[in-house]
Amino acid sequence: MIGADAIVKALSEEHVKYVFGYPGVAICPFYNSILNSDVETVLVRTEQNAAHAASGYARVSGEVGVCAVTSGPGATNLITGIATAFADSIPLVCITGQVNSSLLGSDVFQEADITGAVESFVKYSYLVKNVNDIPRIMKEAFYIANTGRKGPVLVDVPIDIQNAEIKKYKYPDEVAMRTYKPTFVGNFAQIKKVIKALEKAKRPVVCAGGGVILANAQDNLLKFCESKNIPVVSTMMGISAVPTSHPLYFGMVGNNGKAYANRAMNESDLLIMVGARVADRAVNQPDLITENKVMVHIDVDPAEIGKNCGPTIPIVGDASNIFEQINNQEFECDTKEWVKLLNSYKETMGKKRNPNPSFTDPEFFIKTLSSKLKNDSVYVADVGQNQIWSCSFCDVKKGGRFLTSGGMGTMGYSIPAAMGAKLANPKKQVVAVCGDGSFQMSMMELATINEVKAGVKIIVLKNNYLGMVREYQHFTYNDNYSVVSLNDYPNLEMLSKAYDLNYIKVTDNSDVEPAIKDMLSNDKTYIVEVLIDPMDIVKG
Repeated sequence: MIGADAIVKALSEEHVKYVFGYPGVAICPFYNSILNSDVETVLVRTEQNAAHAASGYARVSGEVGVCAVTSGPGATNLITGIATAFADSIPLVCITGQVNSSLLGSDVFQEADITGAVESFVKYSYLVKNVNDIPRIMKEAFYIANTGRKGPVLVDVPIDIQNAEIKKYKYPDEVAMRTYKPTFVGNFAQIKKVIKALEKAKRPVVCAGGGVILANAQDNLLKFCESKNIPVVSTMMGISAVPTSHPLYFGMVGNNGKAYANRAMNESDLLIMVGARVADRAVNQPDLITENKVMVHIDVDPAEIGKNCGPTIPIVGDASNIFEQINNQEFECDTKEWVKLLNSYKETMGKKRNPNPSFTDPEFFIKTLSSKLKNDSVYVADVGQNQIWSCSFCDVKKGGRFLTSGGMGTMGYSIPAAMGAKLANPKKQVVAVCGDGSFQMSMMELATINEVKAGVKIIVLKNNYLGMVREYQHFTYNDNYSVVSLNDYPNLEMLSKAYDLNYIKVTDNSDVEPAIKDMLSNDKTYIVEVLIDPMDIVKG
């Protein structure tokens, strides 16, 4: 057995089904060895999308996503995908080929210090120097990626190490790392403090972040909120932590969130922030949300607690375990008047849109689309105006998932991530919603989607602009537009034919329902071009 065989064997030990990647000489031993395994390979068309596809796969499957690329530009192209996963705490193991270990530091062809380059975007990285370390390193990589605060781990393997003979292969049964001991169960003394605060509170609210979903804590959170009648708001990454139409859910917070969601958080006397960073998109002025209230911050990463605002009661641990601990205690909350007040805010503070009848209204399209999707469907939003409209209007049902790039805001995320999500569970309906700008950042993956027969529905909200930047320039520079026009390219009908995909064009609201019905009538891949008003805006 050589090092490359050992890496592949380790993937099999971890029950990895797919590796998304792009080969090159420095990773060829690995890709040669993988032919003799049950692990399937997916050839993406650019390396960044290998990480995005692995991310979509990880988020839907609950397992670690895996990608593998070559050295030099292959590895550096992967960095944006790694950074995207790191910002949203998505578990990945990223394998990169490297030049011969004796040549490291010599600036030879396609050499890049990838472990150094990704230092700020990974939980941990390995440069494999001894072939006999491969089993231990791979076991640790998967464990680190998928425990505690999840995230990407890089394993950089020089080509000579891949080709070297391993003396004895033994995959470890468990991991014992002295410096890495994540906390899974909340401190009971802190739990008791939370319960006492809940008994006194008149206006409690939970702000659910992406950590709720990563911990698979949705059911325990919902049980807690329903049993005590406690309202919930969410960050962008927390959308789908509870069904968006649930009577206790009051929308996304932040600059692009619901006004009544922000008001709920600001007027609460007890704020339970769970699995959220308290970063600028969700909380513009962190100090304000701690005024005149008890703040409970629950997170599996102790470094996040108190980083942006000081909590009254910090709890470190897995969100699912902590809500289970709270649910096992007997206590009462009186929130009837508080929920009634929030419902009045919801009725009176909702934004009213005035769409141009000559185009398709994004609100009408997204609401209609989400109403027709099955309960357990996966909605993947890209970045830009389409993301904010999706956050505002998509109805995510119980069992459904809403995926997007939140922390990094990476355009081009939706198509490869949707492909990965579909491969994770082929029975689920998966839709990718993007703008014509973000679509062009990853449209090369239409070939990959076709090859792997992933029936992804791709919605392109087309306005011929980089819409979010145009909107910013509209408000900030008085319509002095700079480098935001996409014109009318590409021709999506011709492009669909080039990739042998189904195509539908939606020009106004009357086309919406027939198009969605057609698109969802089978499991084939569709491109649905939706013409929207170029001057439509997110901000009212």
